[in-house]
Amino acid sequence: GSTTVFTFIGAFILAQAMLKHGVAQRVAFFVLGLPGVGASTLRIVLAFGAVTCVLSAFVSNTATVAMLMPTALGILAVIARLMQDRGIVETDFDPMRIRVGTALMLMLAYSASVGGLLTPVGAPPNLIGRGLIEEATGERISFAQWTATALPMCLAMFAVLAVVLLLLNRPEVRRIDGVAEYIRERRVEQGRMSRAEINTVIAFGVTVTLWLVPAVVGLVSGTSSEAYTLVDDRLNEGVVAVIGASLLFILPVSWTRREATMDWTDAAKIDWGTIVLFGTGIIFGAMLSATGLAETIGGAASDHLGISSSFAIMAFGVVLAILISETTSNTASAAVVVPIIIPLAIAAGVDPVLPAVAATFAASFGFMLPVSTPQNAIVYGSGCVPITKMIKSGVCFDVLGALAIMSIVPVMASLTGLA
Repeated sequence: GSTTVFTFIGAFILAQAMLKHGVAQRVAFFVLGLPGVGASTLRIVLAFGAVTCVLSAFVSNTATVAMLMPTALGILAVIARLMQDRGIVETDFDPMRIRVGTALMLMLAYSASVGGLLTPVGAPPNLIGRGLIEEATGERISFAQWTATALPMCLAMFAVLAVVLLLLNRPEVRRIDGVAEYIRERRVEQGRMSRAEINTVIAFGVTVTLWLVPAVVGLVSGTSSEAYTLVDDRLNEGVVAVIGASLLFILPVSWTRREATMDWTDAAKIDWGTIVLFGTGIIFGAMLSATGLAETIGGAASDHLGISSSFAIMAFGVVLAILISETTSNTASAAVVVPIIIPLAIAAGVDPVLPAVAATFAASFGFMLPVSTPQNAIVYGSGCVPITKMIKSGVCFDVLGALAIMSIVPVMASLTGLA
């Protein structure tokens, strides 16, 4: 019955509509078709990363990567053919093993993880961590607070991704011809926006607008005003997500055929396993608290590890979450680590919100192995990414990501009133 479960369901249905009707792919082709982007391998890698970041803030990270993969592979084929024509590589070379291909694929996988941090609905660990914090402390983190806290970290990590990936996988060729034409052909094939695409954009726009309305009212009238309290109570994020998803079943594609933008056959394809896993995580956290086990674990960790300051607890949670997320799902990492960090902070007399939020962010930072995240597995399966390159790049981003969380999140949390 957690409102976050309904936020999950609504957001997943909206994402399913964006994928089914090609809205997300249209956005990708629009960005790649901007003047000058298709003529440079560096700009293509950066553009793919930017598109993936933005889309994965609202659409499943895995679905975003799976959707953009065919376009990326098509562009790589054009680049490989150009390299052959110029004599940069041998005729019998493997086009799936060029350095620019490794950079592009790793950018796809990693920028999805980074972009997923931007909003509470961007990745399952976000909603799980936020739900566990609310259950344990009674403190609600608004959509705007979360986004404002995460934005600087996402921007910093994207810059790190661009620099490190392009240094470790320096493209064989800088300027290319043919990619712009490839993108233009794909956009022509798409044609004008269909009624279903327009309806999906309307539903998505209504949902995001209603999510942000309480923050706007709070800025204008103050968070202690009656207007803010009224709007914040009525526009619960779970309710808003369900309203947005419901519009997809109401807005018509064809009146004569009685055909709406989505039907339940399409909606039933969402990731129900993640929703059940989230519910289990909430129950797991509640049982840890109700039975006293969480307090016992927190007290023991505080006594034996000597962790007593807010920064030390945050660092412990971040490192633990990253280590766990490398070998198991990010969702499971958040569900396991956050219920440990909260009582640990309470036992040490520290506000648990900041360490718990930092651990939640860190749960999405599994960069090193193909098994760390589904998006890592997808790009590794493309054949473009050697395991050594993924490990080398992933270690860099694990370390830099941990440092970014511990340096940026406390500052932004204080500025946004999160902690």
